[in-house]
Amino acid sequence: MRLRLAVLVPAALLVGNGPADGAEPSPGATPASGKWVGQPVPGPGGGEVQTTIYYGPWQYSQRWMDLCRSKCTSEGHKLMGCIWVADIKTDWKGRYLGFPVYGGGRYAITHCCCDYPEVDDTASLREQWTSKRESFRRKWGEEFGGWPRNGDTNYPGHHIRDLLHGGDPVAEGNVLPTPGNVHDVLNKQYPLCYKGGGRWSMVGPDRPYTD
Repeated sequence: MRLRLAVLVPAALLVGNGPADGAEPSPGATPASGKWVGQPVPGPGGGEVQTTIYYGPWQYSQRWMDLCRSKCTSEGHKLMGCIWVADIKTDWKGRYLGFPVYGGGRYAITHCCCDYPEVDDTASLREQWTSKRESFRRKWGEEFGGWPRNGDTNYPGHHIRDLLHGGDPVAEGNVLPTPGNVHDVLNKQYPLCYKGGGRWSMVGPDRPYTD
């Protein structure tokens, strides 16, 4: 899960598909259900990057709902619902020609609940994740400043496209460290999203959370 940073001098440029940095939260926005701030790591040009993750789940905006519907249709499936799982915010700072410069952006972690067929047996997929979990955590931590922990306990790895519906168990862009309580909520909400007709098939605000 690599996030590309863009740089302006001296202001920040937003990249990815998350809400714009500095944008006002939408009316009714609430604090994120969880937040993790990573340690600074070396960034491009000799600077450093710090990552912050804000956790949902939140409903999709209308624009994303339309994109999700197009995605499902292009794959020959029907859209059942959409979940905005989290936002990853990156902040880069360094120097250019002797002047301080800043960059970064937000990237939304989302999932379209298309009517994918269920996998007959997920046990082997979970075994793949278990066998690769420690090396995955190390690699992720090198890029983002350590795998998140709650005390001495590692965050669970949430499969953004779930294993039951064909998600890759060890793909770099399909696993997000997630607080245990948020992971429990997602595990309960995913089946409802695939069921269709409920909260996850309804449009939400453009910026549903506050920093």
